[in-house]
Amino acid sequence: MRQIPILVTGGAGFIGSNFILQWLARERTPVVNLDKLTYAGNLGNLESVAADPGYCFVHGDIGDRDLVRSLLERHRPRAVVHFAAESHVDRSIHGPDDFVRTNVNGTFNLLEEVRAYWSALGRESKVLFRFLHVSTDEVYGSLGPDDPSFSETTAYSPNSPYSATKAASDHLVRAYHHTYGLPTLTTNCSNNYGPYQFPEKLIPLVILNATTAQPIPIYGDGQNVRDWLFVADHCDAVRAVLAGGASGETYNIGGRNEKRNLDLVHTICGILDELRPGDPVVPHRDLISFVQDRPGHDRRYAIDARKIERELGWCPGETFETGMRKTIEWYLANQKWVSEVTSGGYRQWMAAQYSQ
Repeated sequence: MRQIPILVTGGAGFIGSNFILQWLARERTPVVNLDKLTYAGNLGNLESVAADPGYCFVHGDIGDRDLVRSLLERHRPRAVVHFAAESHVDRSIHGPDDFVRTNVNGTFNLLEEVRAYWSALGRESKVLFRFLHVSTDEVYGSLGPDDPSFSETTAYSPNSPYSATKAASDHLVRAYHHTYGLPTLTTNCSNNYGPYQFPEKLIPLVILNATTAQPIPIYGDGQNVRDWLFVADHCDAVRAVLAGGASGETYNIGGRNEKRNLDLVHTICGILDELRPGDPVVPHRDLISFVQDRPGHDRRYAIDARKIERELGWCPGETFETGMRKTIEWYLANQKWVSEVTSGGYRQWMAAQYSQ
């Protein structure tokens, strides 16, 4: 009997690749991975499943409607899990064009093709189909120190080109459910960390710079607060939403780990002091360098994840301490991967970004 696949967009990126690896290990049903392979897309993340008969990679853009249409017609997926997005706030500030092109226009084009495909399905397949859109807590804006955490009913108030384009894509997904009946699901997650994260993001950047005696840049006063979620827990939550989420609903996914950026960096440096006592600079926190804050830097994010915990029985499996140690140990054990993704253009971009 034919196993019906799912279609994953952006599956060569950080969260997408972790999701595919987990899906193939636990669900054991086929995955079609559509990825444009921009700077943060890395097929090396999926090297262990490249020869798996249940895995199919397609190099392409979600904005290519002919390609998307052909994939839907050929593979007949039962669900689309949409990770593909430009996601780095700093890059969105310096060059918002790609963010509008991918996050807004790309999601629109994808929705149009999925809607046409879904509309032509038989009754049973139509009922079972889902379009799951993976988004971010940044669409809600910034919280004050004593404000309640973001819930699914918090008003949107994006403050960067990145979060504005993700908010726009969220609204499109919602509209396609309410206007056309497309069975959509939206997840808004807090800051992810874990294996395979591109080192422009804070945690892998700190690990890389600390172990190579480079300055560890911290924006502003380091008091910005984020809720940290281990990527495997996020992938578990996405699978739970896909399996049991109600059509048209939104689910917030958080780790219940609010940390100030400076405290987070101190934690990483402390673990590295233990694991790498022979590094050129120890204690590693001596490498901390405060840099000019970025424009529109949100002060605090926090997720209220009670809805997904209550309705779908999901809760994070890792504490901040266990997840952070696993992450650091992974980066230390995978220096070849790190060196391959930190060459060339990435180094030039980092030099320009943190030259101050």
